[in-house]
Amino acid sequence: MSGASSLEKGPNGVYTFTLSRPDAMNALNRELVEDILETANAVRNDLEARAVIFVGLGDRAFSAGADLKERAGLASVEVAEAVASISRAMQWVAEIPVPTIAAINGVALGGGFELALACDIRIASTTATMGLPETTLAIIPGGGGTQRLPRIAGEGRAMELIFTGRRISAGDALQYGIVHEVAAPDELRMRAQAVARAIASNGPVAVRAAKEAIVRGLAMPLEQGLALEQEMYGRTVPTKDRLEGLEAFREKRAPVYRGE
Repeated sequence: MSGASSLEKGPNGVYTFTLSRPDAMNALNRELVEDILETANAVRNDLEARAVIFVGLGDRAFSAGADLKERAGLASVEVAEAVASISRAMQWVAEIPVPTIAAINGVALGGGFELALACDIRIASTTATMGLPETTLAIIPGGGGTQRLPRIAGEGRAMELIFTGRRISAGDALQYGIVHEVAAPDELRMRAQAVARAIASNGPVAVRAAKEAIVRGLAMPLEQGLALEQEMYGRTVPTKDRLEGLEAFREKRAPVYRGE
């Protein structure tokens, strides 16, 4: 990792990726985008990974989006390359095989909001502000916003937010179904960790299979999705974890899953 971020792995297999450019509102410069790509690749290759939390350093910003100061010094070709890199990073985050949680601790705009949208679960601070303001700058979202927001909030709401560039509060985001929970600023990280721990306590093979079934199934007709579900269920049947779950239920104790 560069100085633009930090990555920590807890003993329960929960990673925490911190965007660490508070003086720049955790804006996505090229270093930080590269760190996101490296993190997604590292988690993908770690069979002990159970979940990933994304959060911004400080209490002002999750991420204000692309680093416009850096962008201003780029030629047109370099701008296109930078946007493509952000889009690739968001897609890699979306493809992380374990659940991902965005702890939105402040401003999340443009690419910063797109990073949150690429995560599976979004928890926002009561002070958070979100939006895709690109059209106010005569461009459009380029990190997946035009595709992920309609799938999360619905076509009409996404069109209104993208066409106007309107910023919304955490309360609005909760009402629109964009975030799943709102927490006080001093409780945000604890809530994200609590959700991650709950995920990590479940069968690792099952959680990965469930995510794959949901993500891939959404792109399929229902009949094919149901067949995919059966395929993913089949992955869990021969596991030691499944037998451990049954034994723990009989013995009325908490199961100890090992991802086997």
